[in-house]
Amino acid sequence: MEYTVRKAVLKDLPKLLEFEQGLIEVERPMDPTIKEGNISYYDIGLLITNEDSDVFVVEINGEILASGYAKIIDDRKYLKHDKQGYLGFMFVPLEHRGKGLNQLIINELKQWCKKRGIHELRLDVYDDNRSAIRAYEKAGFKKHLINMRLDIED
Repeated sequence: MEYTVRKAVLKDLPKLLEFEQGLIEVERPMDPTIKEGNISYYDIGLLITNEDSDVFVVEINGEILASGYAKIIDDRKYLKHDKQGYLGFMFVPLEHRGKGLNQLIINELKQWCKKRGIHELRLDVYDDNRSAIRAYEKAGFKKHLINMRLDIED
C-alpha cells in the first residue's frame, strides 16, 4: 500500500475532530482528572494555520488514517536549548494500528522540526498506554521525567 504523508488543511477538520474524540475516548480511562462529557484537547484549526505548528496526516486514496502535530515552544531558561518541538495528537484508529502509520507521522514531524532548527523533541504519554510507549521508544524516544499526581480531596 502506498501511504501519503501531508500537512493537514482546514478542510480536514471534520475528520481531525473525529480523531480528537477518539483520542479522548482512549485516554479518558487512563486519566481520572479528565472532565466527563464533551471536551476538546486542541484548537486544531490554530495548529494547522499557526506558523509555529503544523498538523500532519497519513492518507491512502483520500482517506485520512493517522494524525499528529508538532509545535515549537519556548523551553525552560536553564536548559541547553531555547526551544523544543512538542509533539501531540498522535492518533491512529484501531483498525489501522500496527501498520507503521504513527512512525510515518513521527518521521515527518522530526523533519519539520529539523528544518526549523529544532533538535529537542518532547511529548507526553500516559504510563498506562503501553502500546504508545512502545511506538515512541521504537521512534527513538526515551523516558525522561515522570509526572506524578495525588488526589487529596477524598
